[in-house]
Amino acid sequence: MLDIKFIRENVKEAVKAMESRNQKINFDQLLDWDNQRKTVILDIEQLRLKRNKESEEIGKLKREGKEPSRELLAEINQIRDRIQEEEKHLLMIESQLEDFLLRVPNIPDESVPVGKNEQSNKIVRFSGDPIKFPFKAKCHWEIGEKLGILDFETASKISGSRFAVLKNEGCALERALINFFIDAHQARGYAEIMAPYLVNYASMRGTGQLPKFDEDAFKCANDDLYLIPTAEVSVTNIYRDDVLEESELPKKYVSYSACFRREAGSYGKDTKGLIRNHQFNKVEIVKFVKPEDSMNELESLALDAGNVLELLGIPYRVSLLCTGDMGFASSKTYDLEVWLAGEGEYREISSCSNFKDFQARRMNIKVKYKEGKKRDFLHTLNGSGVAVGRAFAAILENYQQEDGSVVIPEALRKYTGFDIIKSK
Repeated sequence: MLDIKFIRENVKEAVKAMESRNQKINFDQLLDWDNQRKTVILDIEQLRLKRNKESEEIGKLKREGKEPSRELLAEINQIRDRIQEEEKHLLMIESQLEDFLLRVPNIPDESVPVGKNEQSNKIVRFSGDPIKFPFKAKCHWEIGEKLGILDFETASKISGSRFAVLKNEGCALERALINFFIDAHQARGYAEIMAPYLVNYASMRGTGQLPKFDEDAFKCANDDLYLIPTAEVSVTNIYRDDVLEESELPKKYVSYSACFRREAGSYGKDTKGLIRNHQFNKVEIVKFVKPEDSMNELESLALDAGNVLELLGIPYRVSLLCTGDMGFASSKTYDLEVWLAGEGEYREISSCSNFKDFQARRMNIKVKYKEGKKRDFLHTLNGSGVAVGRAFAAILENYQQEDGSVVIPEALRKYTGFDIIKSK
């Protein structure tokens, strides 16, 4: 959530920032409510002063053994009623202000390229060269089904489209990837967290999923609970309404979770395979940092996410997203895009984002400095470390053999217990 003070003092810059994100937002109504709020607060303060003054007069009269006049008692009752009315009015205005601000996306960092869509993203580095096979490479869904480790038809019977059933060595490979990612991130200083998959409205609002993206969330019909779209939601909300000591930061966490997304708006897109399912596994890395450190921490976050792909020997590239392609809450995002040899293109496997104080303001998470510096909202960052299903797909496509078998990357073999998935 943006600071209304920033909008109030920089409304032209705010409008321009929203336009760079393909958003036309008129802040006039917001600023009008803000002015009304100030007026109502002033009215309430003046009424309270008057009430206090007259209460003192009544107290003085009673101490002197005198009865206050009916007019004085009636007036103080009228003041009380007016205060209650004005307080209700204030609550309504503040609710309108909050709802407006909760739907406004973050301000892009100055280093983010301006652009309308992914065509304006900037590729900043490559790791490894795309694999070229002496035979026609297959896509992961073809490979997996022939190996008997992926079954989309049965998943469709059980749940519908955009689900997958893993079988045999596929189950072992999925578990191996989860454990490998967690171990690799722990080795780089991330503490492991296992948090609930079901969270309340406040948690979803805190990280920016609600209220704007309600259509993309799975909600329990009989409870005010949501299935998480990513472990980011559970982990980041650990410190909601908390104050962290400067000496505690940065805090770094790694968390595995199943993730659940409706994929609203993606009809007809990536309907085959493991790229865009309603349920999938992911390992998330999350940071809580001091504001002055957050941009350097974003660079290291992207390196940490890329490290696991390098250990697996999978080629990837890193793209700096433009203003029109970034997520709602992000101020700056790097996408890691893994090479899929069967599809012959790079596909996103991780988004590493710096939210600055956008999430922390929604969740009221602050840092307390040791040398008298004023408390401030800290900065939050997160990234996939990485999406397990997409890593699964990348291994099938990049380690496929001409006979249909798939070699297991050396770094994973101690987790799987086998070094090849043979064609049956």
